[in-house]
Amino acid sequence: MTDDHTTAADLATRAGELLLTTRSEHADLDGKALKDLGDRVSHEFLMTELARLRPDDAVLSEEGADDHARLTAERVWIVDPLDGTREFSELGRDDWAVHVALWERGALTAGAVARPGRGVTWSTATTDGPKGAAGSPLRLAVSRSRPPEFVTRLAEHLGAELVPMGSAGVKAMSVLDGEADAYVHAGGQYEWDSAAPVVVAHGHGLYTSRIDGSPLVYNNENPYLPDLVVCRPEVSAEILAGIRAVSS
Repeated sequence: MTDDHTTAADLATRAGELLLTTRSEHADLDGKALKDLGDRVSHEFLMTELARLRPDDAVLSEEGADDHARLTAERVWIVDPLDGTREFSELGRDDWAVHVALWERGALTAGAVARPGRGVTWSTATTDGPKGAAGSPLRLAVSRSRPPEFVTRLAEHLGAELVPMGSAGVKAMSVLDGEADAYVHAGGQYEWDSAAPVVVAHGHGLYTSRIDGSPLVYNNENPYLPDLVVCRPEVSAEILAGIRAVSS
């Protein structure tokens, strides 16, 4: 049996490859139909493979019914089969992702974020630190289509630049890849939006927390987890101080 880190990376990568094929073969579909198809085929693939590879584990997927048996399970896979459906439906865009994470006995322990359009998968199978160095001014990853007013105020307070991009996973991994220094979100998310990006970011030495500095906690009865911070560790104090200032 492969270890959980390798399994997460393999599943995210293969689901991403399936999504690329799906998008190519169904490029004639309108946006909503293509979004729905991508969600479905990736979800079905991940559920089938997890049932085969880890039959005793529970699964929480954005696209599946929530089985509350996961609340008493020791191991729960938290997956977002297609993070960034808007970007997936816009042919030529690559800022969408696949998230696969594993929660065990109270904590995230393994995970992967695949960015199929670039042929890249980040995972906990490796532990390299973030690329480059913090920018001056700081760079904040933000939604390209609906940047939250909170983050705009934070950027103004910090004198930071906003770097627009697509999915949550892509924004979090942009910090690891050196394209941004922080990803701050306070506009509402669910556990599947952040579990894989957070465990991968943390495993590579990034700082992760809620916007008030408290830990991110997963496998809750209500999977709503509305905010997070993912940033380079050397700027975490500045980011959190800025959040407190614009929140007061």
